[in-house]
Amino acid sequence: MTVHTFRPTHYWNTLGPHAPVLEIGDGDTVITTTVDAAGRDHTGERVTPGGNPQTGPFYVAGAEPGDMLALHLNRLTPNRERGWSLSGLAPNVVEPGTPLPKPGSHFTDWRMDLEAGVARLWEPQGTLAGLALPLAPMLGCFGVAPWGKQAISTGTSAEHGGNMDYRGFVAGTTVYFPVFEPGALVFVGDGHAVQGDGEILGTGIEISFDVEFTVRVLKGRRSGWPRGENEREIFAVGNARPLDQALQHATTEMLSWLQADYGLSDADAGLLLGHAVRYEIGNVFDPAYTVICKVDKQTLAQLAGQAA
Repeated sequence: MTVHTFRPTHYWNTLGPHAPVLEIGDGDTVITTTVDAAGRDHTGERVTPGGNPQTGPFYVAGAEPGDMLALHLNRLTPNRERGWSLSGLAPNVVEPGTPLPKPGSHFTDWRMDLEAGVARLWEPQGTLAGLALPLAPMLGCFGVAPWGKQAISTGTSAEHGGNMDYRGFVAGTTVYFPVFEPGALVFVGDGHAVQGDGEILGTGIEISFDVEFTVRVLKGRRSGWPRGENEREIFAVGNARPLDQALQHATTEMLSWLQADYGLSDADAGLLLGHAVRYEIGNVFDPAYTVICKVDKQTLAQLAGQAA
């Protein structure tokens, strides 16, 4: 188990079968950095074009199509003082005709107080001047190379992950991706210091990150969509538009998970989901929306023969 420290010199605006920047092994840990959604690094300097630039890809030895890659998020830390966000709601989250600012017309400035654990709105005047929100650093866009030799924009998401903007992708979470390319080809980027459900502004508080993650290769463990777990729950991720299709993907993936790993029949899995499922919205701004289907681990602990 090796710890690799990697300093990126270039970034990608697509997740695809790009030349790897580093080969790592099963169980290895990577310590690296990301730029913000506008391409600014830890100094605030723009070092690459915007659009959720990605660090990577990292080639994971032994990962092959048909496997599953586990990506454990060890540490996600804003690495500069200032972040930014937009301030106008996306037109698709309110009723038609609702008055809204022109998209992208108003940027807001935020200051990170890591010691206090808050982001403070830096506005000299106004009703919200001095507003402080608890820091909850998360990755908005990350994943693996998609199927079919595609290079898919970092502005959207699919089976490989991508721009899911789920606020549950925080340190301590393990995310599972289906492997489509040899080496999986792992990308990370789009750090948010804070974000509400849905990313309904089109941004979180965008900022560059110090990132540490660990990978494991799960041979022959197939999945159709990303999965994840934290201390409290397991969850499946569906990415699509319209929103009901994203929900269908997430629910179907969870159904398959309960059947394969927990030994439940179709009827038993359906019964459990019908009474125990919880849903969250990851993103309703991008071309593909994201829905999260969750089941509490305390509920699953009651099942005989549960997965390790």
